[in-house]
Amino acid sequence: MTKGQPIDTYVNLDHEPEINKYFKAAIKNSASDLHLKVGLPPKLRLHSGLKNTTGGPLTEQDMERIVFEILTEKQKEFFMHNGALDFAWQVGLKDRFRINIFRQRNFISLAARHITSKIPPFESLHLPPIVEKVADTHAGLILVTGPTGCGKSTTIASMIDYINRTRPCHIVTIEDPLEFLHNDQKAIVSQREIGIDVSNFDDALRSLMRQDPDVVLVGEMRDNETLTAAMRAAETGHLVFGTLHAASAAQTIQRILDMFPQGERDLARQTFALTIKAVISQVLLPGLREDARRVPAVEILLNNPTVKKLLSEERDSDIPSVIRACQGDGMQDFTESLRSLVADEWIDLKVAIEYAPNKEELKMALKGIRSTASGLL
Repeated sequence: MTKGQPIDTYVNLDHEPEINKYFKAAIKNSASDLHLKVGLPPKLRLHSGLKNTTGGPLTEQDMERIVFEILTEKQKEFFMHNGALDFAWQVGLKDRFRINIFRQRNFISLAARHITSKIPPFESLHLPPIVEKVADTHAGLILVTGPTGCGKSTTIASMIDYINRTRPCHIVTIEDPLEFLHNDQKAIVSQREIGIDVSNFDDALRSLMRQDPDVVLVGEMRDNETLTAAMRAAETGHLVFGTLHAASAAQTIQRILDMFPQGERDLARQTFALTIKAVISQVLLPGLREDARRVPAVEILLNNPTVKKLLSEERDSDIPSVIRACQGDGMQDFTESLRSLVADEWIDLKVAIEYAPNKEELKMALKGIRSTASGLL
């Protein structure tokens, strides 16, 4: 939800809205997403592919009836003026959906992501063991990056849940909208939803330090103001999580710096070098096993003294070499992740080659040949 979207996100109805039957079908079939579009039957995303439901094609009148039933007047007004709207919808006590409605070819369409209240642990997400150690950090900035739909929110939710279960602290999340719901365990978890609990990110960040947080989730790093506030919190001893749309650790660094005007980049670079603790970049791949139809390939950059030195000296191009050289210390690049997934029979070789950033390098790695870095200090 962007700044200026309506605040009253939820509608109180004295009957069950029509859209819930589609959401219940998504829940029953363990679908990750629901798509509603004029002229097509409702579709569910199952194991990364879209499948038709048994319902017939939706008409323009169907879509308007289904969508407008669950919107407030303010939301309708915002949508009619802007052509898109983000909000959350809850079905029962356990299941939530992150909804985006938008206009295309002058018709209304809907895309909804199923967000379950059950937060999966690291092991079931098939994340590298180092992720748990990263979550044990008590200060600094941790970024989880990747394309849309790669599981960034789920990975961070799993890390927040781990902290919630193991550490007596105060966790504050600022989300747009809330995705996973965290119940207080060893920690206190305060979840603030943009448009419901606070008007916008700026207001939420301004009041953050008065809430005595130990751990902060800022959600998506959208601009330099959000990133600056996150780094400032990390500098003052807080553990800060955030997400970014970037394909790798190296691209993450570039995206971070590109958020700042040219005259501010030197200071931003030095602050980032001091505060960043880890960059976890991931992409979801189709899996081979019935119990793991989608598994992540994960690149991990940890901020050791060499990485900090390279960042400070603007030697970003050497970062991938450091990741390769330090794989025994918890770091790993996408090539190593793909090699491991193939070797352990989690994914097919063809899938690994398709997604490999360097196909020849992956083929060599599968033969046990990897280059390492030298002379970087």
